[in-house]
Amino acid sequence: MSWFESLILGLVQGLTEFLPISSSAHLRLTAAFAGWEDPGAAFTAITQIGTETAVLIYFRKDIVRIISAWFRSLTNKAMRSDHDAQMGWLVIIGSIPIGVLGVTLKDQIEGPFRDLRITATTLIVMGIILGVADRLAARDETGGKHRAIKERKTLQELSVRDGLIYGVCQAMALIPGVSRSGATISGGLLMGYTREAAARYSFLLAIPAVLASGLFELKDASEGGHVTWGPTIFATIIAFVVGYVVIAWFMKFITTKSFMPFVYYRILLGILIIVLVSMGALSPHAAESAG
Repeated sequence: MSWFESLILGLVQGLTEFLPISSSAHLRLTAAFAGWEDPGAAFTAITQIGTETAVLIYFRKDIVRIISAWFRSLTNKAMRSDHDAQMGWLVIIGSIPIGVLGVTLKDQIEGPFRDLRITATTLIVMGIILGVADRLAARDETGGKHRAIKERKTLQELSVRDGLIYGVCQAMALIPGVSRSGATISGGLLMGYTREAAARYSFLLAIPAVLASGLFELKDASEGGHVTWGPTIFATIIAFVVGYVVIAWFMKFITTKSFMPFVYYRILLGILIIVLVSMGALSPHAAESAG
């Protein structure tokens, strides 16, 4: 991998990881369209450490508060009703589905699920689901001529059931094209949460899964020696810097704006991939393990 390739892939990772458009699909498509060699799953997982580090820094106050309250609740019964302590448990519970499905469906995830026709389909289907969820949220927030404004739920109202549903939504992102943030935010909106609450919990929930995956690949890559470390570290730093900027922008964007631009983009990209594959201009297995 060249330094230029690592720069571009790092930018793509940072730009797309937190937006509901699927970073895995974009990393793979970037490599396929540019005609580059497959950067590999290890490269992607390691660069995700960069973007998740951005999450750790951006939400550092929330994370420190949650971890502190969770540890104190282990020995102090009075702390178990504290919202931050409960959030610690809910993040753990919500991380179970992706852990279980990631292990049981490993062969499918690394094999048939990587067909670009499946990626295109999931881009379109999840785009439609996100669009429906966004419209429902907008209807509740604005009301209408014959409809009163409906107050949506905040993270203070997050339950174990909802935490598990969020977790199942996150696990769907094991299929390229789904998008971790897109799936969890859609799930949150459909369950009646505000845009800000759905996005915030989506980012917090991703931390254990992404860091575990990245550290596992880091260990495997160190032992196997099949990663070009210079460009990979460079891409990880780029992904961190760009990712932090994107988080800050995205959290402000969703407080006043709709998700519909992302919906239209997903659908158009999915249609483009289907057309290119159908015409033979793009192989459905191009850069198959990228992302």
